[in-house]
Amino acid sequence: MRFIDEVTLHIHAGHGGAGCVSFRREKFVPKGGPDGGDGGKGGDVFFETDERMASLLDFAYKHTFKASPGQPGKGANKTGKSGKSLVLRVPVGTLIYNADTGELLADLAHKGDKVLVARGGRGGRGNARFARPYLKAPDFAQEGEPGDSIVVRLELKLVADVGIIGLPNAGKSTLVNAMSSAKAKVGDYPFTTLVPNLGVVKVDDERSFVVADVPGLIAGASTGAGLGIQFLKHVQRTRCLVHLVDVSRPGDPVADVQVIEQELRKYDPELLGRPRILTASKVDAVYDRDYIEHLKMYADANDMAFTMLSSATHKGLRKLILLLARLLFQQENNLT
Repeated sequence: MRFIDEVTLHIHAGHGGAGCVSFRREKFVPKGGPDGGDGGKGGDVFFETDERMASLLDFAYKHTFKASPGQPGKGANKTGKSGKSLVLRVPVGTLIYNADTGELLADLAHKGDKVLVARGGRGGRGNARFARPYLKAPDFAQEGEPGDSIVVRLELKLVADVGIIGLPNAGKSTLVNAMSSAKAKVGDYPFTTLVPNLGVVKVDDERSFVVADVPGLIAGASTGAGLGIQFLKHVQRTRCLVHLVDVSRPGDPVADVQVIEQELRKYDPELLGRPRILTASKVDAVYDRDYIEHLKMYADANDMAFTMLSSATHKGLRKLILLLARLLFQQENNLT
């Protein structure tokens, strides 16, 4: 399935219906007078979150949306039917911007959030509204008002409690699979993951949290290298970060950590202030035991929690889940 996290849409609310010009025509009532009704209001356009949606894929091929217009008024003082409002469903975490001005119109960060983005036009008044003692038979009515039109840009930022970061092939997708019921594609080559993967981690019968891996982070990601610029925004809503470091291959693991930290700092310095857990990954195939000690020393020096795990064997997995639960729920007691 394609993952779409940014689209531009043309939104048009419904026009108001025209007012009616009509006069009573009844037997034995020679001077019936005006009885034209008002036009109906045009339909509004709303955006509403739908937790079943994972991306903006529904908007990949259709970019123009129009609400129904109001119906014209009728004789006998009958008001035209209002246009049906249009409700566009979007994933939780969708930001709505005015594409022309860049103004943020709404941040739909919660289930059930709903916002009006284009208001339907008011219906025109029928000629009965214009009757006066000095104007007993008005032969005119109002046209309906046009509905709002706006070009909006939708941007999706995934809503996850935990963001899993690290260089390509550090084991991010494998960890999401191991921690949750998600089934992300994994493989032993960089950029296996082309979209973020979400998973729900169950701590106990009452507590759970959402994790997301962030693909494509390499040196220069904040300026467009690799896939990083496309997905860095998805860590901005996370409450804490798990930084995976692959210790199964030769190299300097601390330098790997600093590559990602540099990209986070360039993209949004506030991200480095989030609680982070530095995690040695693939310890079942560690290349050099000193790597783990170097990472632990770096974590201690930078006031980060440290743990190590193997997603393949699940060694250390429960410890990481409980550590995340303590950070998220701030209930260090009662978690076993």
